[in-house]
Amino acid sequence: MNEISGASREQSTGIEQVNQAVSLMDEVTQQNAALVEQASAAAASLVRQTVELKQRISFFKVGPLQLASGR
Repeated sequence: MNEISGASREQSTGIEQVNQAVSLMDEVTQQNAALVEQASAAAASLVRQTVELKQRISFFKVGPLQLASGR
């Protein structure tokens, strides 16, 4: 009887540890999902800003680059 009781306690402890690990993994997964969402929003914002910048500078006409000689 004592062996069964001890084994049952060990099993219960093991199950609790697995539950804690699964809960932690779930929390980390949710945090990662939030970070991915933020990164996606930041990337979309950069795309919009790039388009706007290209529109704002499109009227500039730039010829070939000429470097001044050191003389």
